[in-house]
Amino acid sequence: MARMNVALQELGHAMPNYKRATLQDEEGPEPAGDGSTSPDSVEVGFRKGPGTLLSRLASRSQLELVLCAVAVSLALLLSVAVVTLAIQYRRDPSHSTCLTDACVRVASKILEALDTETDPCQDFYQYSCGGWIKRNPLPNGRSKWSTFNSIWDQNQAIMKHLLENTTFNSSSEAERKTQRYYLSCLKEQRIEELGSQPLMELIDKIGGWNITGSWNQTSFMEVLKSVSGTYRATPFFTVYVGADSKSSNSNIIQVDQSGLFLPSRDYYLNKTANERVLAAYLDYMVELGTLLGGTPEPTRLQMQQVLDFETQLANITVPQAERRDDEKIYHKMSIAELQVLAPAIDWLDYLSYALAPLELADTEPVVVYGDTYLQQVSELINDTDRSILNNYLIWNLVQKTASSLDQRFETAQERLLETLYGTRKSCTPRWQTCISNTDDTLGFALGSLFVKATFDRDSKAIAEEMISEIRAAFEVSLDQLDWMDEKTRQAAKEKADAIYDMIGFPDFILDNKELDDVYDGYEVSEDSFFQNMLNFYNFSAKVMADQLRKPPNRDQALNFGGIGVVMGHELTHAFDDQGREYDKEGNLRPWWQNSSLEAFKNRTACMTEQYGRYTVHSEKVNGRQTLGENIADNGGLKAAYNAYKSWLQKNGEEKRLPALGLTNHQLFFVGFAQVGRSRMMGFPCLPGCSEQPRSSPSRTGGARCPSLRLLPLRQVWCSVRTPESSHEGLVTDPHSPDKYRVIGTLSNSRDFVEHFGCPLGSPMNPGKHCEVW
Repeated sequence: MARMNVALQELGHAMPNYKRATLQDEEGPEPAGDGSTSPDSVEVGFRKGPGTLLSRLASRSQLELVLCAVAVSLALLLSVAVVTLAIQYRRDPSHSTCLTDACVRVASKILEALDTETDPCQDFYQYSCGGWIKRNPLPNGRSKWSTFNSIWDQNQAIMKHLLENTTFNSSSEAERKTQRYYLSCLKEQRIEELGSQPLMELIDKIGGWNITGSWNQTSFMEVLKSVSGTYRATPFFTVYVGADSKSSNSNIIQVDQSGLFLPSRDYYLNKTANERVLAAYLDYMVELGTLLGGTPEPTRLQMQQVLDFETQLANITVPQAERRDDEKIYHKMSIAELQVLAPAIDWLDYLSYALAPLELADTEPVVVYGDTYLQQVSELINDTDRSILNNYLIWNLVQKTASSLDQRFETAQERLLETLYGTRKSCTPRWQTCISNTDDTLGFALGSLFVKATFDRDSKAIAEEMISEIRAAFEVSLDQLDWMDEKTRQAAKEKADAIYDMIGFPDFILDNKELDDVYDGYEVSEDSFFQNMLNFYNFSAKVMADQLRKPPNRDQALNFGGIGVVMGHELTHAFDDQGREYDKEGNLRPWWQNSSLEAFKNRTACMTEQYGRYTVHSEKVNGRQTLGENIADNGGLKAAYNAYKSWLQKNGEEKRLPALGLTNHQLFFVGFAQVGRSRMMGFPCLPGCSEQPRSSPSRTGGARCPSLRLLPLRQVWCSVRTPESSHEGLVTDPHSPDKYRVIGTLSNSRDFVEHFGCPLGSPMNPGKHCEVW
């Protein structure tokens, strides 16, 4: 749910091919991946120039050769497929095989991804994804690549066509703002002419920076208010307005830890393992400082001090794996009590500024997550020289805004990312960067344009029906849990019933007045990309303040449905190690009986231990950090498979897909691993939507494949990534690595073991099955 979440957080606090580039869509979107802010979120914001004439001619020649080779290959594959299917049809006198165009296409996609030389009971991930991995080397500029990237590339091309249409004449002001924002981003010549000037002027406006010149040495609070209040950077801590966990019908000010630039505290504290990253980060800091007017040696000295300060912050930052118990980290207090806890900040002054024009008193309630951290960060601020604090504050502003400046800043980013994530130099065209930036900022309005052009309304009804099936299957499974007492079981059923569905897209984006109201007050000019970005930060701060005296708007926590396992996955999150603490009203309170709670903890301990044994490049998975997602993967698979069996009881068995040699039950589990790479499954993922794509079955004509109806299309687990990116995932990602999301989940499934006949003691049937739901 990355893209929409980026916009909502601000509002509330090689493989793109020729067909995609020219908007030809014969196969349709492939399913996409698990949520991130983008296909490769860290690379959003990069720009590349058009290149030289020689390079363009070279690319054209290579492209023509590739297209020629592809055409020959496709012709050979098609002839083989026709012969194979003809033979299979003759051997199938009952005609139990589906041979429609759609079924043949789906089967070819699945077969293409398989590694049939691998025993599925030895390594089901390699069996399901080995073919895809072999055919998809990691493209330049990417630290991770999956089928999600393909659909995102395709959808970006659609949005490019919509926004660059010379006849663009929307009646929605929000949609017109979207086009102006996009076009301002495309004006590279203007951006290059301005260079670093826009950011240097902003720094001077705030009070200066010791690295580049004189600075106001008495204005710590004023600089803090500007950097984090006006421009939404997050030094020291983050402040936002959201639903109170213990009173879900009201919004409240919330304060949490933050302040690190690198992805995890581990990068700062494990210096031996991350020596190259820390050196590259320091070089990046120095380069940006000198681009903004600093001289090299003094800049390096002062940036080293900033890096040392961030290391001190990392040392008091609580690891995410230790923050999974919301009950323990939730602390409600007044602003006055917060002032006593962390006196280095004038909290009433700061919050009154950040939430202006609201009037706050020191009795205003605040929820603090991590009181010990705030206490320690206050002590750290008091013990640190003011010049270092100023440098750190302005550095937070610089790193937040630098991607909107000229090519030199992008080049500096690329060097850092090559070390941090193992990415090779990117060839991303400017228009793709601008689509991503526009989506981050005006996702609802861009989504409106996209939906009007592409969305199949019938898919929404189909997805809603499937969610109902998944919910029913989940509730049936509750009756079969012998470890849960009746009182807790009934409360769990009531909670499952209370979870509401939001499918496809929110209806308000198609209502011009409602959509325009969302962005009312946000000024967008076609002439200044940097100013558009600053205006959005300021606008989003005002929107956040406006939420405090209003009840929570549930549209701001959009959880668009996917299908099958994804539906079960998201439903199960309400009952994972964190979600289970919230009651049916969404309030954080104890509602479990002690006996059931102890049994739950015993079962989650099994899963923590299981996933903690898996390794990537000799580095262990954090079973505690990934516990919630692992519970959801396992519970989601079970609920989806039970729903599929229920569907079969009502509708009967169906035709098989050709050439695969798999039953529909086996196909269900292959689909879980591959995540359904088929046209049959897809409607497009929406710009502005989190956890893309929003996929569900579409009508194809001919026989339907219910086993495919339930394939999970959000988590794309057939993927490749750099070793550096794998390391980053292990230390930051709440999800297990893709391989173990497949192997771990399926090795716990008795249904999988049965249908693939995996012998006891084989890797996919170790004999011990960890099961929570």
